[in-house]
Formats: sequence, structure tokens, C-alpha cells
Amino acid sequence: MSKSIQEIKHEFNLASGAKLKDLCQLYEGDPRSGVQSLIKKAKNQEKKLEQEYARLEAMAIYEKKYSQIPYIAGIDEAGRGPLAGPVAAAAVVLPKDCRILYLNDSKKLTPMRREALYDEIMEKAVSVGVGIVDNERIDQINILQATYEAMRQAIQKLSVEPRLLLNDAVTIPLVTIPQVPIIKGDAKSLSIAAASIIAKVTRDRMMAEYDQLYPGYGFAQNKGYGTKEHMDYIRNNGPSPIHRRTFIGNLR
Repeated sequence: MSKSIQEIKHEFNLASGAKLKDLCQLYEGDPRSGVQSLIKKAKNQEKKLEQEYARLEAMAIYEKKYSQIPYIAGIDEAGRGPLAGPVAAAAVVLPKDCRILYLNDSKKLTPMRREALYDEIMEKAVSVGVGIVDNERIDQINILQATYEAMRQAIQKLSVEPRLLLNDAVTIPLVTIPQVPIIKGDAKSLSIAAASIIAKVTRDRMMAEYDQLYPGYGFAQNKGYGTKEHMDYIRNNGPSPIHRRTFIGNLR
């Protein structure tokens, strides 16, 4: 007696990779439309997975180019543009040949995907370092210098010493480690993409906490960026302790 479609569906749901291919071959002669639908869906999933791995390989071009170097750190930041809160930077050293599915520029990902990838990066990375520079320091030395300072902190917090830095667009002053600045690097390098996610999620979590401390500004939603509602609230109620005074100017 042949298996029911529900039983076959259960087999497909449990399978992946080579096992999924085997199931497609096993049931390809089954004339039932429900079974053929399962096979079609599995083949579409396989095609999408192949495309995803191809995308990741394209993003690994710099990691492969410098593969002879023991430790390569990707560097990126989050929070240069907001009116409030810190700037955060991350340095991430991934294992050789590490491929994390759906790793990408943090700006191209949903918050839920970023959170999931954050956990996977923290689990799989050789080392992760995070640097945080607060709004008062930003006002003292300007946002560009504060970003560099956060990046240097992140590098110093790594548990291994990188021999090369892949940076998103910048060359960090006062760093003796060789650097490769890559324009739009968070979309072109796996290491930088990983750093962009760590920096972004770290800062977003901080802004959610600040929202509890300073309600009304909408920090959990706007992350400190200058939305109309945010700027109107500053005009009506004044700045919070985490606002960057050099950013809000005549809103004060």
C-alpha cells in the first residue's frame, strides 16, 4: 500500500540536502498532484539555496584573496547619523571558509533576521570585539573621530590579534595593522557584513534600553534618528541626556 501524501509530506519536512534530492527521485514517478507539488517545492528550495551559497561565495572574495593570513577582522560601525545615543563599532574574525546563510549588509536585513544572525555570528566567530563611544564623547571630538575611536576599541577587545583589517570604506588612524578599505564593504565582504550586524544589533538593543529610561522620544522605534516625531518631541520637551548637542543645533 502506497504512503499517504501526508506521510510523504512529513518525510520532505524532515529532509534536507542530499536526502531531499533522494526523496525527489524516489517519488518523481508518483502521479498524485500533491506529491508532485512537494517535489516542485523541494526543487525550488534547493535552487534558492544554491543561489544563496553562490551569493556568499561572491561575498567571500576578499577573505579568499587574503586566505593565507591567519586572522582577518571585518570592521564596521552603526550609529553615525542619529541625533541621540552612542556610535557602536564591531570587529569580527570568522573562521576560514565560514559561510553563514543569509549573512549580508545589516541594512538589507529585517530586525528578526539580524537578531538570528547576531546569535549565529557570536556562536561561530573566532572572536568578536565591540566598541562603544557615547554622545558626550561624540560632542567632544566629532562623530568621525568618535567612530574611529569605537573601531579601535573593537579591535583591542578581540581575543586574537588580526593580521589584516577589512574596513567598510575607511582607513582607521593610529592602527598599525594593515588595512583594506572597501567601498560598500558590508555588501562585499562576509567579515564586514558580520561586523555590521553585530554593531547594529548591539546599538539597537542599547537604544531600546534608553527608551525605557527616557520615554517619549521613541528611541526603541527611531533608534535616535531624526524622524519628524522625534524632532517635534525635542522642540517641545528639550533634549534627553543621551542627545548629541552638536547634532540637534537649533532644535534645542
